Amino acid sequence: MADEAWLTVEELAARAGITVRTLRFYAAKGLLPPPELGPRRVGRYGPEHLGRLELIEELQRQGLTLAAIERYLAQLPDDVGSLDLAVHRALVASWQPETAQRISREELERRAGRPLTDEDLHRLAAMGAILPEPSAEGGHSPEPPQGCATKDDSFPVDPGLLPLGVRILDVPIPLETLVAARAVVRLHSRATAHDLHRLFRDTVWRPFRASDPDAEGLERMKELTAHIEPLAVQALVTAFQRSLAEELSAPAE
Repeated sequence: MADEAWLTVEELAARAGITVRTLRFYAAKGLLPPPELGPRRVGRYGPEHLGRLELIEELQRQGLTLAAIERYLAQLPDDVGSLDLAVHRALVASWQPETAQRISREELERRAGRPLTDEDLHRLAAMGAILPEPSAEGGHSPEPPQGCATKDDSFPVDPGLLPLGVRILDVPIPLETLVAARAVVRLHSRATAHDLHRLFRDTVWRPFRASDPDAEGLERMKELTAHIEPLAVQALVTAFQRSLAEELSAPAE
C-alpha cells in the first residue's frame, strides 16, 4: 500500500465514527486484526481494518452481542477485502432499511477520508448512499443533492450503503451508468417483491386468516413475516450473485 493509504489509530477511529478507546477495546477482544508496523514501529491501519469496524457497528445495531459478532467475523475468509466487508455490511443493514440517518457534510467527509466534490455527492446519491430529500409536496425530490443540499448542510444517508458507496467513489464508472444501473435494480427488485408478496398473500396469509382470524393468530403471522424478510433478502442476493457470475462467464456476443 502507498504510504498515504495507511491510517493512524486516530484517523481510523475518525473514519469509522468511533472513539480510539472503543477501537482499542475491539482490538483487545480480537475483533480487529493487529495493525501493520510502520516506521519507528508505529501501528498503521488499512481499508480492511476500517471495513471490519463498520461491519461490527452494523452488527451491533442489529442487536448482536460481541460474542455473536466474534463468531460472525470468524466465518469470514482470511483474505476478505475491504469491498467484501462493505458488501457484508450492506446486506446486514438491508434487513432493516428504515434506519436512515442524517449526518453533516463534515461527518460525511470524515467518513470518506477526504473532501467531497459535487460530483462525489451525485455518485453517492446515484448509488443510494445519500437519500433523496423530502419535497415540499410531502414526497421525495428525485434530484441528487447539490454541494449544499440543505440549510444546515447535512444529508440523509443509508448507513448500510454509505461505506460501500465511499469504497467505490473512485471506481471509473460514469455517473449516468450508476444511475441507469440503480434504475434497473429498482425496477426488477420491485417486480420481484410484488410477486413474492402476492405469492405469500395468496398461499399463506389468506388461508391462515380464514382458519385462525383472532388477534393472537395475526400477531403470530406478523412475527413469521418478520422472520421471512431477511431470508428473502439473502435468497435474492445469492440468486443475483449466481446469475451475474453466469452472465460474466458467458461468451461475449
